[in-house]
Amino acid sequence: MNLMGNEHTKVVLFDDVPDLDRCRDHLDAIQTALRDQGAVLLRGLPSDLGLFDEITRLLGGNPLEYTERSTPRTEVAVTIYTSTEYPADQSIPMHNESSYSENWPDLLFFLCDVPAETGGATPIADSRAVYQLMPDHVRKRFAGGVVYTRSFREGLGLSWQEAFQTDDPAVVERYCVEHGQTFRWTDDGLRTRHRRPAWQVEPHTGQTVWFNQANLFHATSLEQEVLEALLSIYAEDDLPRHAYFGDGSPIDRADLDAIRKVYDEVSFAFPWRTGDIMIINNMLVAHGRQPFTGKRRILVSMTG
Repeated sequence: MNLMGNEHTKVVLFDDVPDLDRCRDHLDAIQTALRDQGAVLLRGLPSDLGLFDEITRLLGGNPLEYTERSTPRTEVAVTIYTSTEYPADQSIPMHNESSYSENWPDLLFFLCDVPAETGGATPIADSRAVYQLMPDHVRKRFAGGVVYTRSFREGLGLSWQEAFQTDDPAVVERYCVEHGQTFRWTDDGLRTRHRRPAWQVEPHTGQTVWFNQANLFHATSLEQEVLEALLSIYAEDDLPRHAYFGDGSPIDRADLDAIRKVYDEVSFAFPWRTGDIMIINNMLVAHGRQPFTGKRRILVSMTG
């Protein structure tokens, strides 16, 4: 057992885990590391979906289905998905999985099936450090939380059927009401609006964590050409997704740049190896994706 990382973010490396029995031998240490440190890397395993599922269940219990979806993924086995299917030349901003929702997973499991030829790391960042290093004036502006808006229409981003995993509008309406979201059906689809906190208290450590996706949902996370093209057609509230301060006022680009700067300062990345399994405590650790070349294939499972 060794530590990898920087002064802000560390992952606990178990590099002698060739099989499930060895994983069981380390069970207490792995669970302690996930509660305290927030990230674990198991190295030395083969890339095997059955083994990945067994380790997921051993450490986290029954896996979750991917619900209230915000990004495209493909289910490759029951409750095992591809990582977000974005173009290889783009980064995925740092974020805590499903922190825009009331139903976020506790643990995320990543399996490296095929490492990229170049790039393609999954950087991680300690959410406690992100909160602590956030400039005071930015933190204060987010005291009222974050409002997430989503516009579902055919042919642009996810459809509401894919996002909510149903073809029944009544099921979507019931879900929104039960989870504090407002909704509006339109001629071309569905609009939703949801206010969530910008930070949370992680229950095991009692520490405050930066826990939101304002920097990812905000339209400025898009490439400039793409954003300009969309804004030439749609109003901000009609973009596939966008974010505002909790009172509904616009978030300044400078505030988002400050958030991104903190993530850059805190984050740590390592090159994937075939068979690597990284497990993160979703509240303690944010993650993203670096651009890559080649046939990178990282699989994901989640537990609650």
